[in-house]
Amino acid sequence: MTQGTGVDPDQFRTAMGRLPAGVGVVSLHLRGIDLAGTVSAVASLSLDPPLVLFCVHTDARVREGLDEQDAWVLSVLADDQGPVADWLASPGRPAFDQLARVPHGRDVGSGAAVVDGCAAWFSCRTHAIHRGGDHDIVVGEVVALGEGPATAGGLVHHRGRLRAVAPRSGT
Repeated sequence: MTQGTGVDPDQFRTAMGRLPAGVGVVSLHLRGIDLAGTVSAVASLSLDPPLVLFCVHTDARVREGLDEQDAWVLSVLADDQGPVADWLASPGRPAFDQLARVPHGRDVGSGAAVVDGCAAWFSCRTHAIHRGGDHDIVVGEVVALGEGPATAGGLVHHRGRLRAVAPRSGT
């Protein structure tokens, strides 16, 4: 049971797993090193100003990097990028050269990695960070963005698995 709530954490995780969540990669370039991680709690927050948010575990390397670097990129993964999501969510992956096996370009403003072939990307500056239990909610103001191939679908996390969401033909 979760302290004070009477809610079983495993049951909570299973129930929340029924809500499909978009999958992305958050990256930043800090002191010549790329930090990146998979996130599946991503949302559009505001149109004016344009704000996005993601949630990240408080002890994640990317989260630690955000204390020193306020410029980062959110790459929204396309339907065929499950291996990228899996790799960047793997515990124990090397601290250096995390993106060596992930094709990517660079955001001109921040120098952060943009995953090649992603469905969309957002270059952001940290607007706010809020504590939320064992995760932090990071809000970013979008300063630049781009879209991937028109044929790209999306990738969601649903019931503990990554699942492709393909676009309808003609869209």
